[in-house]
Amino acid sequence: MREGWLQQTWHRLVAFWNSPVPGTVLRLVPTGLVIATLIRTAGSPERRQLPFPVILLLAAIVVLGNLAMLPLRYGEPLGRRRAIGLLAFVIAGSLLWFALPDSVLVVLPFWAVRTAVRYRMPGPVEIIVVLLGIVGASLPILLNHGSPGGAVGTAVGAVALLLASINRRVREQQLDDLQVSLARKQAAIEEHSRAAALAERARIARDVHDVLAHSLAGLSLSLQGARLMLVRDGASEEAIGQVTRAQGLAAEGLAEARRAVATLREDAVPDVRALSDLVTAFRLECGGAATFEVEGEPRELPAEAMIALYRGLQEALTNTRKHAPGAAVEVRLASESGRTALTVEDHPGRPPARVVGGGYGLVGMRERAELIGGSLEVGPTEDGWRVRLVVPA
Repeated sequence: MREGWLQQTWHRLVAFWNSPVPGTVLRLVPTGLVIATLIRTAGSPERRQLPFPVILLLAAIVVLGNLAMLPLRYGEPLGRRRAIGLLAFVIAGSLLWFALPDSVLVVLPFWAVRTAVRYRMPGPVEIIVVLLGIVGASLPILLNHGSPGGAVGTAVGAVALLLASINRRVREQQLDDLQVSLARKQAAIEEHSRAAALAERARIARDVHDVLAHSLAGLSLSLQGARLMLVRDGASEEAIGQVTRAQGLAAEGLAEARRAVATLREDAVPDVRALSDLVTAFRLECGGAATFEVEGEPRELPAEAMIALYRGLQEALTNTRKHAPGAAVEVRLASESGRTALTVEDHPGRPPARVVGGGYGLVGMRERAELIGGSLEVGPTEDGWRVRLVVPA
């Protein structure tokens, strides 16, 4: 529990540091130190190793270099502007530390060393900045105080900061890589689970279709034949009514089975057998002749094209059921050169009384086809109505 709390706190601190406003404010610390040091030493000429105008110029270069490096984030390329700013910062900062030896401006070359390796893999510019920073932090101590030990200790401290910054960057990179790896693994697991669930649903849908739906379809046809024979043989109205009710129950059961199969296949892409099922169900429900033919070798169609064909056939059969009940229907699925065409023709034995522009269903069919580069043609024939839906294959 404690480790989890510490890790969360650490991530929050890192996020705070890398966020735009707080991170920018924190990275302006060198500018604040320079301004505070100038104010403190403005009336103390004995603490200066260089003329005050030169110190002001160096301070201005440090501030501008600090501003040029903003915003600086993890993994972000250094860029020309930031490279120039970082070089100017380390050179001017080291000279400023030499000019004001009794100040805290030794932080400036240390800050440059850390910045050079903290956010990216070091390149030529970063290596130059690191070397200048180590020399710029240690050499002023030797020149101003004549202390070789102090200079060596400062150089060692700069190297230690260098190694710590590199280690920190590597650890964060490893954490980022681990998070990406875990996210990809989780996505793969979820996708695998979803694929397994879809496969299981498809298997159940096939079983329901092949066993229950076919059995109910056969039962409905048998009851229809039995009712016709009872009528032919002059059976009692009660017997005919019982068979009629049984046929109705079988038709309702078949409709429920179809709805169950459609629900199970909701996330799956329909296939040619799904188109055939629509025609079969239409024939059993309406009692009219309905045929389904496949011309040519069926192709593996894109999901969008197959869904357009399925929805188009649904709408065409619904219109036939509504406007030409009992009419014979012919459905053809033809694989042509570079495209697949679905043709639905009904034959009530007469042309339509009037030609209409089509309702929202036909408009939706046309829009769905045009979105995938297909087309829709509807119009009357000599003895009925024809719908032709073409999709790219």
